[in-house]
Amino acid sequence: MSAKMLIVFFNLKSTTDEPLYLKWAKESDLPTVNKLSSVSSFEVFKGISMFGQDQPSPWDYFEVIHIDSVDAFLSDIQTEEMQKIVEQFQSFTEDAHFIVTENILTA
Repeated sequence: MSAKMLIVFFNLKSTTDEPLYLKWAKESDLPTVNKLSSVSSFEVFKGISMFGQDQPSPWDYFEVIHIDSVDAFLSDIQTEEMQKIVEQFQSFTEDAHFIVTENILTA
């Protein structure tokens, strides 16, 4: 079974205070998810602009989560600590899309 990458793209709710979201992401979300046994790395990126176009990114943020397997990750996020992180994420965000991907060279 090859490792997977979960790519999440989302916008912040209009009511979300972006500096508060960023503080939470850096102090709670990133450290908590990165210590899950099914996760080899987790990064969050801010969307800036469309490449080669004078247009903003259609998504505010992107998460890239390298996971050992979908089943292992699903199991890991059932903990009380992770359910709290999921609820907090949902309170800040809208239109979140979670895409499971695999590297075509290692699939």
